[in-house]
Amino acid sequence: MARSLSVYRKKRDFKKTKEPAGQKEVGGKRPTAWGVAQRRPIFVIQQHAARAMHYDLRLQIGGVLVSWAVPKGPSLNPKTKRLAVMTEDHPMEYAKFEGIISKGEYGAGPVIVWDRGTYKNLREKDEKIVSMPTCLREGRIEVFLRGKKLKGAFALIRMKGTVGTKSPKSNWLLIKMKDEYADARRNPVSSAPESVKTGKTIKDWKEKMKVKRSERNPSKL
Repeated sequence: MARSLSVYRKKRDFKKTKEPAGQKEVGGKRPTAWGVAQRRPIFVIQQHAARAMHYDLRLQIGGVLVSWAVPKGPSLNPKTKRLAVMTEDHPMEYAKFEGIISKGEYGAGPVIVWDRGTYKNLREKDEKIVSMPTCLREGRIEVFLRGKKLKGAFALIRMKGTVGTKSPKSNWLLIKMKDEYADARRNPVSSAPESVKTGKTIKDWKEKMKVKRSERNPSKL
């Protein structure tokens, strides 16, 4: 069953936001990302300074980017469990989006592509790989991320009390699995704050927003 972008589109006015509307139809042929064909499905993590700072983890599943908002960002410590709140599916084109969502629009504020790459589905049952849609439906995802910043195995586990996969605010846990890439001493969020696309940080985009505001309202300087 193909996933839908209807909730994503209802929340946005594409005449006012530079965010991509996405393809008219979802499903069918394997989508492409960043303008080139991918042998493996992609992931992207976007740092987003909306009303509250958070990191949006997005996994390509069923022709869209299935998304979770992670308030504190990913951890490399297997003992640390990060809250990951499921949000609406985003179009594949969103993996390239970086910039400022205009004031008054849903999620207003700067966004950077904090990390991106491909992933491999790790979850097996009876010596067979469990499909990603099934992992999503069952509330347990295990993937190996091959990013520019993050590498290694991570698990997403839906918390008890959340039923189904269509709840717009279902709570999950993002956990680093034990492997050679686990590192309890390093915090990737603080040690690598820059965009892997442009090299800019959220702070850089906020400064740009201040300059634009001052140009529109020079009397307030």
